[in-house]
Amino acid sequence: MSSAGYTTRSEVKILQLLITLVIGCGIWFIPAPNGLHETAWHLLAIFVATIVALIIKPLPMGAVSIIAITATILTKTLPIEDALSGFANPTIWLIVTAFFISRGFIKTGLGNRIAYVFVRQFGKKTLGLSYSLLASDFILAPAMPSVTARSGGIIFPIIRSLSDTFGSKVEDGTERKMGSFLTTVAFQGSAITSAMFLTAMAGNPLIVSLAKSIIHVNITWMGWFLAALLPGLVALIIIPLIIYKIYPPEIKQTPEAFDLANQKLKEMGALKKQEWYMLGVFVLVLLLWIFGTNIGIDATTTGLIGLSVLLLSGCLNWNDIKKEQGAWDTLIWFSALVMMATYLSSLGFIPWFSRIMAAAVKGLPWITALIVLALVYFYSHYLFASATAHISAMYSAFLAVALSAGAPGMLAALLLAFFSNVFYCTTHYGGGPAPVLFGAGYVTQKKWWSIGFLISIVHLIIWIIIGGLWWKIIGLW
Repeated sequence: MSSAGYTTRSEVKILQLLITLVIGCGIWFIPAPNGLHETAWHLLAIFVATIVALIIKPLPMGAVSIIAITATILTKTLPIEDALSGFANPTIWLIVTAFFISRGFIKTGLGNRIAYVFVRQFGKKTLGLSYSLLASDFILAPAMPSVTARSGGIIFPIIRSLSDTFGSKVEDGTERKMGSFLTTVAFQGSAITSAMFLTAMAGNPLIVSLAKSIIHVNITWMGWFLAALLPGLVALIIIPLIIYKIYPPEIKQTPEAFDLANQKLKEMGALKKQEWYMLGVFVLVLLLWIFGTNIGIDATTTGLIGLSVLLLSGCLNWNDIKKEQGAWDTLIWFSALVMMATYLSSLGFIPWFSRIMAAAVKGLPWITALIVLALVYFYSHYLFASATAHISAMYSAFLAVALSAGAPGMLAALLLAFFSNVFYCTTHYGGGPAPVLFGAGYVTQKKWWSIGFLISIVHLIIWIIIGGLWWKIIGLW
């Protein structure tokens, strides 16, 4: 490496750090708007600076996040207990345990075995493989209210195994062969399946409760599904095709996959003892993720149980855990973002923002007002590291504003409900599956965001236009 090259890169990093600092300080020293506490404004400055740094990358994401946490403490924006509270978030630990469980699939070889079975059934084309993953997610979604558990604990290990099988690895720069495409489709598909079922995402029952308190109407399981059915199916069909066109895999045709899969399965022979253990853990966590809430075991506890059994059985050892860098990196940066997003709401920034929106749409026709509100609600998710946090902070306010503008209650409630799921298509931190799939390293942050923004436009067209016509037919307005 030449000294000139090193100096050039150093200068770029310094410039990136200066840009981040200027943006953060610029917001910090602007007086807080009327009706907003200064502390909330200062936290917004740190949050925006953090997002900018995550985009332009003067430092790795974990380092940026540690600096952001430190800044909230040193500036006395938050006490140290609150600044570190993100590390106690159960969803984050669910994500981390999903990383470790996926490592068990790979180490024991069970993941490869499952991958070859998938290849044998759907392996003629990479596009077909992507649809098989979405079909699996769709089948699991109604009974699994944790989208992170579905994507991180079940779909993701299969993606890694398929990618490894076809020589698509982050470590040697071959991720574009297959892994990048399958990861992107699985992530975007998870947002759609979550939107299609009331029981497919943890925040959906909260939406039903909030809507009932505002419009005094029950959104039933079947009512939700019927409303989501047509736009959801259209999205599941179209979005993988779009990704295939704009971000295609290098391996498209795999006509030899059936013979290859059969040969590999014969070579692997019968299930080994460690594979049986891994299979048992897989069934255990799957059953607990589906039915565990009935006996008081939540999704994160299930993940910890699964990890503990893997350690006790010898499928994983502590060195395996220490070497799973993606899990530890995710723990750091996602904890920081969740903490800041949480306190932006509790300190009053999000309610203040909602009041501003109510004034902005006053006097508009209800259709125009509803679309404007839906767009702002959708894209404000860039400020959130959790769909449930976004729902808690803004759903009621935006639904109330839509009603005051004259929008039909059920239509407004369901449109915002569906957007409460598909809006996390945009970023690598906006929903539970995002850090799991992004953390694997198959897709760069720039590509993740650019594809996410394009898909967000596709979602708006599908859910507003096709969905709007469908909802007219079924009598929602």
